[in-house]
Amino acid sequence: MPAVEISGLVKNYGPVAAVAGLSLRAGRGQVTAILGPNGAGKTTTIEICEGYRRPDAGTVRVLGLDPARDARALRPRVGVMLQAGGIPTTVRPGEYLRVLARFYAHPIDPAALVDRLGLGESARTPFRRLSGGQQQRLALAAALIGRPELVFLDEPTAGLDPQARRATWELIESLRASGATVILTTHYLEEAERLADRVVIVDRGSLVAEGSPADLTGGHGQLRFRAEPGLDTAGLLAALPPGCVVKESPAGQYLIEPPGGVDPQVLATVTTWCAEQGILAQSLRIESRNLEDVFLELTGRELRS
Repeated sequence: MPAVEISGLVKNYGPVAAVAGLSLRAGRGQVTAILGPNGAGKTTTIEICEGYRRPDAGTVRVLGLDPARDARALRPRVGVMLQAGGIPTTVRPGEYLRVLARFYAHPIDPAALVDRLGLGESARTPFRRLSGGQQQRLALAAALIGRPELVFLDEPTAGLDPQARRATWELIESLRASGATVILTTHYLEEAERLADRVVIVDRGSLVAEGSPADLTGGHGQLRFRAEPGLDTAGLLAALPPGCVVKESPAGQYLIEPPGGVDPQVLATVTTWCAEQGILAQSLRIESRNLEDVFLELTGRELRS
């Protein structure tokens, strides 16, 4: 049985369909990243999984249970990290985690968690005086203190410096190694690519792609080089295999995207064409598509409010 199973989920806010028939599964003991632009329906979906909202249609099962009807049974088994709110402004990290630990049968040692997340020096500082990054790390600690089977992490590294972000990544990886399931929402696509066993991309309330990071990026190479701006690449395109894309973006940066990836024939065609045209191709290199490339292809490049 998957840790989370969603089938035909629908949630409307008046005339706006926040979630429009979404179906997905998250396997146990894995990190599943749910990605999407602003307004894609990620937060609504996660809030329904957490039991904070009820769906208009469809079914949601978390650890085999209904998150709204079975909230009492799920609460000790699930950790939730919120982006903001939920922590009293006067509480101190050390005492807050010690109090939370008393609600669980087998909690993580609060002192060890404080040290792991670099909160030792601020353990006695009131929450309102903590930096944004320290508040974020305390929210993460609160989600993990009960050793949850399943943890929902909403933008866990937002506002963190590089050292704290890397420490958080290592903590998430250790959670997976211990058998816990992690549902991750993030706008840092590098983070999703590094951590996730499975990636789900949603847009306008619907599923648009899912698979491992390697599945989604396809492993297909692309060729890039620099030369003078404004080259007429029609001859190059004609010489390349059918389905190739040749574009200049930005000016003076040329990208060749073969449908089957870069092979010796594609590389030879590009270098031969450059030689025939008297073009010195600078910084010629083969690159792999990353998750950001796939994300933008699927959801568009326009800004969203």
